[in-house]
Amino acid sequence: MREFRGAGTFPATSIELSRLFTAVRRGKVVSVTGRFREPRSLLVREIGQRLASNFYDGVAVVPMDHRFGVRDLTAALGCVPGMPFLPYGTSNAASWLAERDMLLVLDGCDHLAAETLGWLRDLLAVAPGLRILAAGRHPLAIAPGRVHRL
Repeated sequence: MREFRGAGTFPATSIELSRLFTAVRRGKVVSVTGRFREPRSLLVREIGQRLASNFYDGVAVVPMDHRFGVRDLTAALGCVPGMPFLPYGTSNAASWLAERDMLLVLDGCDHLAAETLGWLRDLLAVAPGLRILAAGRHPLAIAPGRVHRL
């Protein structure tokens, strides 16, 4: 852990944060990996909070602590505070998300089911304004993506 803002600990230096901010704004997928969940979670949530004003539709943080299928993910997105109405059904949700300019933060991406990864891959191909910032023990299996290891 590294010291940050004079008090407490934070898992990244200001230089690393700057690089991550740039990577999230420019790339489609950024994964933060490492052995311990708390530093990963802290980092992606902080990045999401700081970059919220860079995305017209804001940031949606989805915490995952169990196996997440496509329906679980769309249901969780529908429960994010401040999120505009999300249509029912996975195909409607995909078309709705494809029109958004937003950052999707997946905290605990190791729990994503294979079909959910495929759904996200397809979604990114048709959603020019959607960015994904994922935290997990391993990088999100969606290429191309940048990986930041803690």
